[in-house]
Amino acid sequence: MTVSNHDEYIAAAPEQFRTLLTTLRAQLAKALPDAQEVIEYDMPGFRIEGSIIASYAAFTRQCGLYLSPGALTAHADDIAALGLKASKTGITFPASKPLPETLVERLALSSRSDVEK
Repeated sequence: MTVSNHDEYIAAAPEQFRTLLTTLRAQLAKALPDAQEVIEYDMPGFRIEGSIIASYAAFTRQCGLYLSPGALTAHADDIAALGLKASKTGITFPASKPLPETLVERLALSSRSDVEK
């Protein structure tokens, strides 16, 4: 899917994920108010000073939140406590189990701090 902005991406995503993606976008925008919304690697993301701090995506069965490896490591216990698994660069989760807003905020701020080092 080739899109030019976050609105197009969300509109083109599977219907069951659109509300979740809209919420995730708002949570990331709130946590990273000075970030620029961009599309990189066909995914919506938030960039600050040339670095992608956070991105999100929808797939057939799940959504993903992508951050710096350090942010995911720093919050690995919180992620595991939700019964979710993280890779080196992201967390995937079903629409029925969205990430808590407080965790999204902590992950975004941690990713920002990690990238800006």
